[in-house]
Amino acid sequence: MNQFRGIILEGYSNAGKTSVLKSLKKLQANDDYAERSVVILSEHYSQVVHRANGELRTLQHKEHLQLLKDRVLMLKKLSDWARELGQLERSKGIFFILERFHLNHRVAFTDSLMGEIEQIETEMFAMGARCALLTISPENAEKRLKSRDTDTWAEKTAEEIKVACELLINTQQELRRQANASIIPTIEINTDKKDWDSYAKQILLIHE
Repeated sequence: MNQFRGIILEGYSNAGKTSVLKSLKKLQANDDYAERSVVILSEHYSQVVHRANGELRTLQHKEHLQLLKDRVLMLKKLSDWARELGQLERSKGIFFILERFHLNHRVAFTDSLMGEIEQIETEMFAMGARCALLTISPENAEKRLKSRDTDTWAEKTAEEIKVACELLINTQQELRRQANASIIPTIEINTDKKDWDSYAKQILLIHE
């Protein structure tokens, strides 16, 4: 029996990762045949940019690699602990959801050597990781960006909004390119309709 089954949620800001995550948690909790042990880490525990002492800070290449390695090691230690107690079969292993992980690293450090992130991806693939890349159609980029923190966007100029939309579209394209280069199987889901429960059901089918 595989000790792990997991989902990695990737996508640019406003693509719907948090909303899909909520739906995934609800579906997994209501499945009587699902794993009893669930590990869910939001993007704050694995993304390149994080907040330290109230200020945003961007991790360096090596720092972020170590962060991802630490998260993988944590999952392995949990599995080892369950195995020692003889609980793996009873608990049906561990189900994990990670928000922003390997693709986040690949896009942030495209000019760096990829050997170490590929090693992490190989480990994650062996642990049953599958990836869902959430995207937005270019024509809906501005509307989705403005849907969050409307007051802030109301103060921005047309040029600032145009630049933000271009960044979203370009980053999505790079995420697609990096997903194709990764060993971890990835499905792309367009979230224009905001049908979060439907997307979550589609993602859970990756393992079937």
